[in-house]
Amino acid sequence: MRTTNHTFRLLLPALLLVAPAFAADTYKIDAVHSEVGFKVRHLVSRVSGRFTKFDGTIQLDEKNIQNSNVSVNIEAASINTDNASRDTHLRSADFFEAAKFPAITFKSTSVKEVSKGQLEVTGDFTMHGVTKRIILPITSLGGMASPFKDFRAGFEGNLKINRQDYGVKGGTPVVGDDVDISISVEAVKQAPEAKK
Repeated sequence: MRTTNHTFRLLLPALLLVAPAFAADTYKIDAVHSEVGFKVRHLVSRVSGRFTKFDGTIQLDEKNIQNSNVSVNIEAASINTDNASRDTHLRSADFFEAAKFPAITFKSTSVKEVSKGQLEVTGDFTMHGVTKRIILPITSLGGMASPFKDFRAGFEGNLKINRQDYGVKGGTPVVGDDVDISISVEAVKQAPEAKK
């Protein structure tokens, strides 16, 4: 019995480290009911657009939010400003170079609850082949069982980046440097057997 207790004491720290991984629920972003949009200044107006192809996974531990994490992948070529010629130009070497840098990604490094329903998600944001650490303020919109016999959670966030920091230099000075990004996410909770 003494040996068993000694072994348990040795293993306990490892068990505590592993436990949060089992407490987190996995959510997949439902792109049909989510949006990644942006606005940027053009001379004296502001032009808006969005990316139409993206996916992502949220590991959400509601009891220990710091154990949560987020991973998102956006197809740069899916940029859409409702103007075909402008979108072609944005995909070119003047801007996103979508053929060379096809993915825009975000991978969280930490998640912190700053107040009820308000999160700060810190992570590595990669665009145009450049990676920078950013802080993404997120509002939790809650969750509910849907008529589709699943459970869904909602999140939204806004941030500003300088496109020049990522080497996206085309259109200067006609196009502004600051880009306002807005994110609205509806994510579907995955069944336990779907977790990997």
